[in-house]
Amino acid sequence: MSVLDRFRLDGKKLFITGGSRGLGREMALAIADVGADVVVVGRDMESLEQTAADIRALGRQADTIQADMGDPAECEAACQQALDAHGTFDILINNVGGRRVNIPTEDFPLDTWREMMDLNLTSAFLCTKWIGGAMVRRQGPGRVINIASINGLVVGRNIAGRSYETAKAALIQFTRATAADWAPMGVTVNAICPGGFMTEPNQRWAREHPEVISTFRAQIPQGDHGEPVDLGPLAVYLASDAARYVTGAAMVIDGGYTLW
Repeated sequence: MSVLDRFRLDGKKLFITGGSRGLGREMALAIADVGADVVVVGRDMESLEQTAADIRALGRQADTIQADMGDPAECEAACQQALDAHGTFDILINNVGGRRVNIPTEDFPLDTWREMMDLNLTSAFLCTKWIGGAMVRRQGPGRVINIASINGLVVGRNIAGRSYETAKAALIQFTRATAADWAPMGVTVNAICPGGFMTEPNQRWAREHPEVISTFRAQIPQGDHGEPVDLGPLAVYLASDAARYVTGAAMVIDGGYTLW
């Protein structure tokens, strides 16, 4: 067997949240490119259908579920719909999330705090409970990949909305705890911690708060933001047999930003 064969995902099934745009879309396409079928979940039907069409063009099956995963009831319903239609999955990527707000802590409304925690943390818990739980009940194997952030490790500069840092730090620790619990069943749980990638939300931040983006870019040793396609190979690695012995890791991909 070639070492590259260990990265193949033929016959596997992926469930990915926030999978129709940005980082989620690129991870979905990358995992489909190495053989997996995909269920893509997101809010916008047009982008869902476009991503599904691009996956099918790679010769893989693709289904869509339209749901707001930041709403716990919709999140659970989406998981149940997927399990009812497809049985258990081999790979789960909890990608949905975002800062969305720029509100100082002293002015942060409680309702907004809860909404942001549901988006960035509760959604990952619920999908892990349902989709990952099905992997555990069949005694594995399985791969859970949580998309955290370097802001779960370091604080973002010149920007508020600290529910984001809080949720992403909690997600990293949830990754470690679940990894410890599920390792005996052959289910690995890992986190990816992206740095600055010019996705649609960050393009919006660049328009509305250019000083935030310029300050961030100036602190990246490699000199620029990452491209969404850069995340695909790392997701493929963690989803594949090549990462069989990796669990509980929080892998940083940030052009060196957190080095100083």
